Amino acid sequence: MKEYRTDKNGIIKPVYTNSKKASRQKKNKIMATVIIALVIILGAIIGTAVYKNSHPAKETDVIVTIPETTSETAPATEAPAEAETETEVQTTAPETTTKANTETTTQKPVNTEDYSATMYPTTNSLNVRSAPDANSRKLGQVNTSTELKVTGKCDNGWYRIEYNGNEGYVSGKYISAQKASETAAPQNNIKSSAPYYIKVNRTQNLVIVYSKDESGEYTKPVRAMVCSVGLNGKTETGNFKIGASQDGKPEKSRWRQLSGGVYGQYITRFNGSILFHSVPYYTQNPGDLEYNEYNKLGQAASLGCVRLAVKDAKWIYDNCPTGTPVTVYDSSAPEPLAKPTPIRIDTNDSRKGWDPTDPDPNNPWKQ
Repeated sequence: MKEYRTDKNGIIKPVYTNSKKASRQKKNKIMATVIIALVIILGAIIGTAVYKNSHPAKETDVIVTIPETTSETAPATEAPAEAETETEVQTTAPETTTKANTETTTQKPVNTEDYSATMYPTTNSLNVRSAPDANSRKLGQVNTSTELKVTGKCDNGWYRIEYNGNEGYVSGKYISAQKASETAAPQNNIKSSAPYYIKVNRTQNLVIVYSKDESGEYTKPVRAMVCSVGLNGKTETGNFKIGASQDGKPEKSRWRQLSGGVYGQYITRFNGSILFHSVPYYTQNPGDLEYNEYNKLGQAASLGCVRLAVKDAKWIYDNCPTGTPVTVYDSSAPEPLAKPTPIRIDTNDSRKGWDPTDPDPNNPWKQ
């Protein structure tokens, strides 16, 4: 409420109490502060606009990261670095340079025309490839006794053939329309008191075991074994006998370490360091087989020894005593017994560490 007082001139004037006066003063201060703040903000906005009008932006200040040729070159986020480099070379290099680069980085395609013929390898262990190129995947091997059905001729000197129901390729340097002359196996005129005579045909990677007839001659073929002889003729040809080496190494061992730090089962020695034995194992454990080497049975693969499936290595170990004659020879002529087909181990098979023929009771192939 208002109060009235008379001033010194006798005039009556309204006055406020101290509390109301203080409240009014506080409100005035707040209002003044707000007004000052608004003035400052408005001044800043006006000042910025004035500055921009008096200092227009230069193009180089704004488009510093976009060169004039950007529209002709794909940004890094749209293509890999290799593509960008290739584009730059093709754009800036002269035509002759671009052509030269293309020739050095792009392999000339091989053309194959249909061609029908029967041909024969001129060498043993001729590789069959998946493409007409020595660096392509190896499918297998053929020898001089193999009849090749040729279905195509490549312009790089290779030939396309039928191989195991599919197609493969062999180098034309090692095949001929003429079959190599067949070399007959040596006669079984060996004299020995041993019950068996072992013959190893290097050409065919085949072992034939003979027993004696009524006259004491080794004329009865009793067992055929697929094998892997040494690469590049490292299994020496000739006549030998099972027995200890000259330096006293035993003729037989249940397990033995082989060259390269691997191990073999059922070792039988017949020519110094040359042995009959199983396919190698990584360790002295029948479940640690080198299964990729096992799948090479039937072709040359060893460092000189004669590799066999375990059942065959064990048979020689058990049945062929010291003094058993062994002959190693080359022949493409038919043998009295057919070459067995080995079991192929699937590399995804959980049993792959075991030889499928191993009689070990723990062999999962037997279960």
